[in-house]
Amino acid sequence: MAIFFKEHLIGGTVVAAGIAWAIFLTTKSIVQVPFSKYVDKHMKSMGWLIFGTFMIALVPFIYIFSTHIHHIYVAQVIHGIGSAIAYSTWLGIWSRNLDKNHESFEWSLYSTVSGLGTAITAFCGALIAQYVGFDYTFVMVGILSLAGCIVLMFAEYKSEEIYKLNLRNYHKRLPKRRLFRKGLI
Repeated sequence: MAIFFKEHLIGGTVVAAGIAWAIFLTTKSIVQVPFSKYVDKHMKSMGWLIFGTFMIALVPFIYIFSTHIHHIYVAQVIHGIGSAIAYSTWLGIWSRNLDKNHESFEWSLYSTVSGLGTAITAFCGALIAQYVGFDYTFVMVGILSLAGCIVLMFAEYKSEEIYKLNLRNYHKRLPKRRLFRKGLI
């Protein structure tokens, strides 16, 4: 991305790439915790997951039409908000669907598949960007992200009513942690 910023954008530098990354992470970090508390309270996860994923899918298309680094900064805010919405809801849905006594394995499997998928797509994206161009890379990423959004519309998950019942029973069995009793979280 730093190469794209430096070579294709007005005001694009390696420092600007760092600023863009910082904007994304800061936005995601500010939005994620309050939004996750909202989702836990209102239990409307799948709609928010699809909405957040759709926001993420828009970002590569914004990159295609960007001419100035400020366009990228706006895209990074959108990416940060979308990621905060999508990841906080995804982690809740994933956690609710873990099989009892297989939680560590399933979280490890998720982490491994995500890591390998990121590695493969980073390599393929770099090849496409170098030999075909950045625009093709962004179109491919955007299309794949939209396809993932469509897949989510048909995903199976435990109903929110079942989750509410399990959550009530779960909290009855566990003693509250000291951090929770003091009201810090």
